[in-house]
Amino acid sequence: MHGNEPYCLPIRLRALEWAGDWDDAFGHVKSRRVLFREYLRRAAVWAQAYPEAKAAWPFFDITAYAAPEFRLSHTTEAELKALLARLPSGEVRTTCAGAVRLAELRALDPAALPDLPDLYEPLVLFYERGGEFLRESSGALDLTGVSLRLGARSDYLGNPPVTQLSTTVLDALDADGRITYYTAEDGQGPLLRRRTLRGAQHDELLTRYLHWEATSLIPADETELKEAALTELDELRAARLTGAMATAASPPTPCPSQ
Repeated sequence: MHGNEPYCLPIRLRALEWAGDWDDAFGHVKSRRVLFREYLRRAAVWAQAYPEAKAAWPFFDITAYAAPEFRLSHTTEAELKALLARLPSGEVRTTCAGAVRLAELRALDPAALPDLPDLYEPLVLFYERGGEFLRESSGALDLTGVSLRLGARSDYLGNPPVTQLSTTVLDALDADGRITYYTAEDGQGPLLRRRTLRGAQHDELLTRYLHWEATSLIPADETELKEAALTELDELRAARLTGAMATAASPPTPCPSQ
């Protein structure tokens, strides 16, 4: 049973603390930013498939464009209505409603939708790792701990996809301090994380078990990295490489009991 199935999504969303635990949100600020950027990329891709949705990007209910006549089952509609009454903002309500409706539409009629990655799963995971986002007066988005300016929809179409969104991979992205990622020139790994924390530099290598190990504890002939041969990665490419290093796909997320 996958976590985004229609009978599971309302339970996942209902379990959230929408006001948010600030410590939790700040502790996940880096993975939340990656998740949000991946949602924006997927929203841009889906809007390409349904051109009428382009004007509504990035926060829309895609089923309104993909299947305008679609209606939820009575049970799911009642659960969704109760959920939406608790949510903090219109954009959060729109995306949560879209997530539930898209999941049920896909379950009932998979052929009605294009073969595209799940639109809302990165955003649902974002909510689960620290709550809502807010729209600032400047138009930027407050992701709790970091501000993000949207830019143009077309800007996101060129982003590399982040396909591995397991908890293990996302947790590997979160750490204190200012972080820069590096890898070998061929871009195939291993992955080095350079953290600057309270003025001190910490170099850590991501092991095959997705744990960060201080490079000082790893023999030089095992790191396969030389300073002169390093290439810097942005956080999306680092996330993609982290996912590629996972030894196997994460098992489906079980639906929490009611």
